[in-house]
Formats: sequence, C-alpha cells, structure tokens
Amino acid sequence: MEDRKVLSARARFTHFIRTRTTNIVRSTSVVICAALLLGARGWDHRTWPEIDRRGLADFAFAVVSTGWYHSCGVTTAGTAYCWGNNGAGQLGDGTLTTRTSPVAVVGGLNFAAVSAGDSHTCGVTANGAAYCWGSNTVGQLGDGTTTASTSPVAVLGELSFATVGVGSQHSCGVTTDGAAYCWGSNATGELGDGTLTTRTSPVAVLGGLSFATVSAGWFHTCGVTIEAAAYCWGFNGSGQGGDGSMIFTRTSPVAVAGGLDFAAVSAGAYHSCGVTTAGVAYCWGDNFYGRLGDGTTTDRRSPVAVLGELNFATVIAGYEHSCGVTTDGAAHCWGWNGLGGLGDGTTTDRLSPVAVLGGLNFTAVSLGLYHTCAVTPHRAAYCWGYNNNGQLGDGTTENRVMPVLVVP
Repeated sequence: MEDRKVLSARARFTHFIRTRTTNIVRSTSVVICAALLLGARGWDHRTWPEIDRRGLADFAFAVVSTGWYHSCGVTTAGTAYCWGNNGAGQLGDGTLTTRTSPVAVVGGLNFAAVSAGDSHTCGVTANGAAYCWGSNTVGQLGDGTTTASTSPVAVLGELSFATVGVGSQHSCGVTTDGAAYCWGSNATGELGDGTLTTRTSPVAVLGGLSFATVSAGWFHTCGVTIEAAAYCWGFNGSGQGGDGSMIFTRTSPVAVAGGLDFAAVSAGAYHSCGVTTAGVAYCWGDNFYGRLGDGTTTDRRSPVAVLGELNFATVIAGYEHSCGVTTDGAAHCWGWNGLGGLGDGTTTDRLSPVAVLGGLNFTAVSLGLYHTCAVTPHRAAYCWGYNNNGQLGDGTTENRVMPVLVVP
C-alpha cells in the first residue's frame, strides 16, 4: 500500500481513480518557560484560560485555519500570522523559509479571516478585498497569472467578499451580496461554472443561488444558501457531493440529498460534513477509517448522522478525519488518528466522535492534512497532530497527540 503520510493530493487522486474508477504567563520568565514546556508535553490546560488573557495579548486569535502542512490565523487586531511549511511562499512573510512558530504576513493588511490550503493561502480584509499568496500553478491566487507569490496579491475583479475558502488548488469566496465565485484548478468541475476550464481569476458559480458560506475541498466545493440548503459541485467519485448519485463529476451546484436545513457544510478531501440548524452533524462520501463518524467504514453517497447525540455548533471535514465543536465548546474528532490528529491522547482510529483531551473549550476548529487547530473563547490557539514542518506552531517539529499552545 502506498505511504499515506506522504501521499500527495494529485498522487492520491491518481491512486484513487486507478483503484476505485477512494497549545501563565506570570511575572517571571521562569514561569513562562515552564508553562510552555508543560503545554508542549500535552499538559492538562484546564487552568490556562486566565493565562491566555494575560500572556498572549498580541497573539489573541480570532480565527485559525489549517492547510496541508501549514497553518494560519488572524488576531483580534486583524493581523494575519502563518506557520509551518513555506516551500511555495504560503506563509506570506516574503520568504520561502519554513517556520515552527507564527510569523506575520507582510503587507500591513487588516484581515477579517484567512483560509489555508495545500500550498497557498487566501484572506479577506475588513473592507472585503480578497488576497492570496503561495503557489499559483493553476491560477489559485486569482490575480490573473500563474506566478507564485511569497506575499499577498489582490484577487482580480473588484469584488467585495464576505468569506473566502481555499482547497487543494482552487479557491472560492462569497461576496457581500451572496454570490459565489471560484478560481484556480477546474479539472473536476470544482469551480462550478459549468466547465472544466482552469481560471486565473474569479468566475461566478452557476445557478443563481444566494450563498451564506462556501467551503473548498480538494477537488470539490460545497456551500449553504441563505435558505439553509446545501449544494456541492466538482468531484463526486466517493459520493462527497452528497446528491445520492454515482455521477463522477458535477460542473455546477447540485443539491445535497435529504432535504436537511444546514447551518454550514465543509468540503474535505473525499468526504464532506455539515451541521444542521438543529445542531445535528451529518457526513457523506468516502468512509475509510470512519471519517463519517457513523460507526462504520461504509461509504455514503448521501448524508448520514454522526453518532453520539452531540449538539454541534460546527463540524469540519479534513483529509482522513473530521472534527466538530459542540454548543458547549467541547471538541470531538473521529476518523484516522495515526499521527494524533484526533487529539484524544492516542493514535487509535475512531469510527465515532471522541473528546479532545485537555479540558479546553473552543469556539472553532480547523483541519489540515494530518493536524488540527482550534481557538479558545479567550483567543488562544492550540494545535495537535502531525508536526513535520512546524505546522502546530509550538516551536518544535514533534508530533502531538493532544493540544499544545501556539506560541510566538
């Protein structure tokens, strides 16, 4: 079997096609160092929220986003930071230097959110302008070129974006008036414009739908309309489109089966997940390692409920695992856990949700290739899982099986 730890997206895509046609500070520096060391060892952080407020004011994260081997976040002051692999300039610090702790994205832009993908990152500023940086082999930066950039470049079109989302080699966003646009690779229809043509600047998603959010996965995209209806488009070889069909590729939005009212959906690699307006989590698509959370490893072409009777606020689909945050702030994960991405202190795969250790409450969670990051209500960022390029942001390259604090 091919090594799943190093399998590239395109290589896995080819493999799939061929085989399946599947982180208190007190007053002294001694205490600071001791606290960070304990955190790096997976210490029970239940006493850390007060520390979060006192010691990390300059790194108070509003949101975090995980890519394949890098992570990014935006502070409450609007500064974007990234850490981890920087081979294509995806950290946006003007270099190609890999970082094991956060570095500021250059350009002095005031960001509202960022989204990290394979080897590129995009963000939307407080005034609605979209910027991207990193790899640009197929136009995923949206600046009209295929030239990579180690610093933010403006997405063309003079569109005012409310959100942006980044996938493997494509990007999408929703404008303030609810229109969805995508750009970059379109090999499997993931741009939703009715074609398979790569685009180096934004093109409108067909269908005249008014979206609240969109999520860009590896080779497919999903979104939720303002009427709470879920749609997906792009690659559907594992059923990640959720429409119940065996149709391999969708070049425009198709409704997710089941008639459920969704608050949000998340497009992963070969599966998708969503949370309904009632707080129930559903997943669909490839179920290898149990990433759908229904207690089985059976693929599903339409939504199936995640086990556990948990009331979720958000659910995110990653590569081979999924995670969610309940309405009371507890994080749960399920699926593949070979590198600790579930955060339960083990490397045991789980077919249904298990609690992330550490006693922390979270407001949001984001999943990378084999790692996970989340933000506490006190705006501290924590990550866990695979750390080969420093994507956990704790200053090391050691894997972690439970949350560690992201440190400057």
